[in-house]
Amino acid sequence: MRWRGRRQSENIEDRRGSRVSRGLVGGGLGTVALLLLAMYLGIDPSVVLQGVGTTQVGQPDGQPTTESPMEAEWREQIAVVLADTEDAWRAQFAGMGGEYREPTLVLFSGAVDSGCGFAEAAMGPFYCSADERVFIDLAYFDELEARLGAGGDFARAYVVAHEVGHHVQSLLGASRRVQDVRQRVGEVEANQLSVRLELQADCYAGLWARHADSTAGVLEPGDIEEALNAASAIGDDTLQKNAGRAVVPDSFTHGSSGQRARWFRRGYDSGSPGDCDSFREADL
Repeated sequence: MRWRGRRQSENIEDRRGSRVSRGLVGGGLGTVALLLLAMYLGIDPSVVLQGVGTTQVGQPDGQPTTESPMEAEWREQIAVVLADTEDAWRAQFAGMGGEYREPTLVLFSGAVDSGCGFAEAAMGPFYCSADERVFIDLAYFDELEARLGAGGDFARAYVVAHEVGHHVQSLLGASRRVQDVRQRVGEVEANQLSVRLELQADCYAGLWARHADSTAGVLEPGDIEEALNAASAIGDDTLQKNAGRAVVPDSFTHGSSGQRARWFRRGYDSGSPGDCDSFREADL
């Protein structure tokens, strides 16, 4: 991916080493288990955390972080990717007669306070609609490459673009509609709605890739394959197999590896938000 020397977004908030609060008090292990379902590109945690209390517990003030050369490179790259998503979605919203409101991307280490509550890095990257922020611990990229075999700069770009896709869903009202319906249906149907939400965010990530390449020529040979590999690596079926568990489609909350790769490709091939309506598709 050609990203060096290009515009970096100013909507970056670096909280690495900052003081955080302990949350999930009263939620118990059930809440923690639900939150961990959001691991690896999870849905908006506010869906899970709604109504769960938090208690402020003093933590030692964080020390300024010492950034490794690799972390500095990753930070710079995701700032460029975030800038590209701003350009892509500003153009898309203008085409729909609206105005795009840019999210903030928060870098954290270990744990973080968000508008959706306290979160730990084990949850993976996530978007919180309550404060319109994307949260990423850079250590996740190590995990993505070492444990899931999905390394590369475009794989990291896909992670950012997917989470920004959740922000777009929030702006367009899709996230709220899904949350409202999930509260009225059974577990299996609620999971299916979550899958459709995730696949739409994958499609939106593909749409970003098409726009970034058509306007700035960012793609290099193998980049799309990196994104497809990352999408496949975090499919529910692959994660369940890697964990030594049986594959149970009714428990999927993000989609299978094939579905995630297919919907990213769909967005990339189309470039149109209208073609990312996963809620209208009978066959995902």
